[in-house]
Amino acid sequence: MSSPLPRYIFRRGGTLYLKLQPPGQPVFERSLGTSDVRAAELAANDLIKKHKQLMYGRRLARLPRVEPQWLPTYEPGLQVIDGKRVFATERELRDLATGKVIGVNGGPAEILIPAPADGVPSFEAYDAAKARPTLPTKGSDDDLLEVYLKHNGVRGLPEKQARDIWHTFKTVVNKPLKQCTREDGRAVVDHLVEEAGGEIKRATLRRTLVPLVALCNLAIDEGKLTLNPFSGVVGDRGEGSDKRKRFTDDDMALIRANLHKLDKNDQLLVRLLATTGMRRGEAFEISSEQIEDGIRFCVVGTKTDASLRRVPFPKDLIDFLPNPITKPLFTGRMDSATKRLRAWLTEIGITDPNKVPSHSFRHRAKRRLINADVRSELINAVGGWADDKKKNSGDDYGKDEDNAVFSITKVKEAIDKIGF
Repeated sequence: MSSPLPRYIFRRGGTLYLKLQPPGQPVFERSLGTSDVRAAELAANDLIKKHKQLMYGRRLARLPRVEPQWLPTYEPGLQVIDGKRVFATERELRDLATGKVIGVNGGPAEILIPAPADGVPSFEAYDAAKARPTLPTKGSDDDLLEVYLKHNGVRGLPEKQARDIWHTFKTVVNKPLKQCTREDGRAVVDHLVEEAGGEIKRATLRRTLVPLVALCNLAIDEGKLTLNPFSGVVGDRGEGSDKRKRFTDDDMALIRANLHKLDKNDQLLVRLLATTGMRRGEAFEISSEQIEDGIRFCVVGTKTDASLRRVPFPKDLIDFLPNPITKPLFTGRMDSATKRLRAWLTEIGITDPNKVPSHSFRHRAKRRLINADVRSELINAVGGWADDKKKNSGDDYGKDEDNAVFSITKVKEAIDKIGF
């Protein structure tokens, strides 16, 4: 006897369907395009979630309720109180120089939320769900994606990022690449901007589109396309210069004093970025380790040829790592982790918009190595930086398969000078 299907899902012929009944509206049905129950659940999950939220909200909307809230006295941000500059969060007042809590911002309150006169909630969330674009379909273009991934040896996090932006393209545009124009490329950009709430940098957009641009360039080289619809579709966006700044010693004092406010996963991410100067994406690549001459290290770097390198775990980091590392060190969305760290930096008083996770730690690391009189070639080996010079045929002499010239011992001695 077959197992019962999940609620809201039924089978018609060989295909599974979603069926919902919002109050006061016609029955809503949609083909989930599969006969596999697990795949159907995943395809229907967003609509089912919105439907349940609608029904729950409808029940709550019929009753008045009292909601506890915290009402801050001062707007979050820089404030002048009694002639002294302080930084206000939602609940606390902090010394701008040290980040130390010096008072409470506001207090608890109770807000009465009345029931609507007719007791009928809004159905806008469900209407928006019904307006979602049709699910992308598999086709010959998907084969181009697989060829691109195999041809370039794309694996791990870069492969996931490539598949994510490909899914976005199929969802937003969902037509053959041969029929796509640059307007379709701009539609993908507009979708990414909308998803980010308008807060997304030009460089981030270009980096996100790299797999699509590279895939189409490969297809053009092989005679399968004549136009790259994603090339040059990210405009200026009026951003101007966004020169990143390093974290200073005072910034690091604030970071160390307030590290406990992050969860364990984000604490480890901050320690790793600060003590190694890694790029954010490189930190999310780490899923295993190696040992040479008694030194634990990992191999990271996919952004450029110069970035591929062996990174020994510094003395100020190693006690906080799993031993050994046998699975991804960081899980979840990389951009979500960045948003959490940005909010935390603002909360503790580091409000300069040009001081950001990853980049500012990276600039600090390089400055620390320079001030420690580490030779430039060894600095590049630690951080995967490249000198502004053309590569010649002799540059690869002495390197092994991990792009290494220096012994792991030499690199460990250098990276320990960064510190936390």
